[in-house]
Amino acid sequence: MIAVIDYGAGNLASISNGFKKIGSNVKIIDDPKLLKAADAIVLPGVGAFGDAMQELKSYRETLLDEIESGKPFLGVCLGIQLLMDSSDESQGAEGLGIFPGTCKRFKTDLKVPHMGWNTLRKTKDTPLLDGIMDGDFFYFVHSYYVVPNDAKVIAAETEYDITFPSIISQDNIHAMQFHPEKSSTKGLKILENFAKETKK
Repeated sequence: MIAVIDYGAGNLASISNGFKKIGSNVKIIDDPKLLKAADAIVLPGVGAFGDAMQELKSYRETLLDEIESGKPFLGVCLGIQLLMDSSDESQGAEGLGIFPGTCKRFKTDLKVPHMGWNTLRKTKDTPLLDGIMDGDFFYFVHSYYVVPNDAKVIAAETEYDITFPSIISQDNIHAMQFHPEKSSTKGLKILENFAKETKK
């Protein structure tokens, strides 16, 4: 069972439907205790960093314990940003701190938020990206991007005036800035790759 955390940050139906399309057993949960019974955990999210961390308070300890135990984890959109220590979006708000680093707002003459289809360039091998090629398109909607202290966790990058990390991946922890469930067949392929990891 893949657990999608419901902490009031939206986007639950679309990510759940993405997993259902590939035949996964997915369940939206609203109780941290249910994380222990899950085979994998998905942290979706739209909205502000600080508000999301406030809503995640009741999940924090159990979530970190389950991730540390080696359970497969996938963060989506805001879910990748919450893995950092902090964000310029919400000064003083403490992130999950799974990856040391912060989140920066785009400073560009291009339109912000960065919204629409854009490509990836892979920077390291990860099973999450099996079947994904450089130049494949994915759907983005965001104003902030992650800046991890350790560049070795970056699995793919995207260009939007600057080069920013669009996927981070290390051991059992994976996260992406784009919406795989809104990214057609390539996005579903990534969800399928993650689902395969839950069966190992």
